[in-house]
Amino acid sequence: MGKFSQAMEKDGKPSKAPKDTKKKVEAPQSASPEEIELKEPAAPRTPSPKDERAAREAASAAAKEKAEPAETYPEFVPKDPRKRRFASAEPKLNTAQRIVPQALITATQPHSIASEQFRLLKNNILFPEKGTPPRSIMITSPSPNEGKSFVAANLAVSIAKSIDEYVLLMDCDLRAPTIHQLFEMEGNRGLSDYLASGIPLAPLLTKSFLEKLTVLPGGQVPPNPSELLSSEQMRRLLSELKSRYSDRYIIVDVPPPNITSETNAIARIVDGIVIVVRQGQTRKKDVKNIIDIYGRDKILGVIKNFAQKSPVNTYHYERYGYPKA
Repeated sequence: MGKFSQAMEKDGKPSKAPKDTKKKVEAPQSASPEEIELKEPAAPRTPSPKDERAAREAASAAAKEKAEPAETYPEFVPKDPRKRRFASAEPKLNTAQRIVPQALITATQPHSIASEQFRLLKNNILFPEKGTPPRSIMITSPSPNEGKSFVAANLAVSIAKSIDEYVLLMDCDLRAPTIHQLFEMEGNRGLSDYLASGIPLAPLLTKSFLEKLTVLPGGQVPPNPSELLSSEQMRRLLSELKSRYSDRYIIVDVPPPNITSETNAIARIVDGIVIVVRQGQTRKKDVKNIIDIYGRDKILGVIKNFAQKSPVNTYHYERYGYPKA
């Protein structure tokens, strides 16, 4: 830039300007009398490596600000790339899932006694004494209001919190779907839409707050839940999920078999069954009926809900069988 210098007056007279061999230009008429000294433009400076690094960091920061801030989660897709065609569409992400629902105590209260009971159940499933771990697990109860959906949701969370395990949680209780409520998700579309309307499965899958846990809600309550769950399409769905997702765990929440007929069809396909009972309410003969129907080898364990062993021990797991009186 030019250097400005204004002639000063001495004794009321303008001082004589010093001689200067440099070129001068006159200021515009509207400006005050000034002498403008012109300098040759400086040669452009070659940017140093430090300047180039600072420019790259500034550009990267600007790009991040423009990027969408929402956290992304991986799809529920098979680890084997050859099997990914079945889940090519990206499941929906409920942005509210960044806040963990309070009903999922295995996430909100990981050090509680109840969470420890779910870890005990999980470890018995992942590391059986004999054979291979069951990959598809049905959660049911002899009667309504015994907490089977609560157990299914927290067991799914407990398994998904493991280092290498992925989980698909299916709400197959189309008479009273509640899994989406426990996860605080939208439940207006789900399994019933797939079975009744032929909607593709992939868009119905909903990501949870855990990147390794995907939920298939029950959807709208249909007029014919028994026919849908007992259909050949449902059987093919479970068989295909077990085949394509052989490296994942599938948790299936189903209605009580003592009052519905569709549960029996699902029980024939899954690898194992967990029975949920409510202490002080469930009758022992109802539990024995379920064991007789499905066989002892398929029963993975019994969850006693609302156990009264201590004020904080509300849930209790037993590897097999109902406690004797």
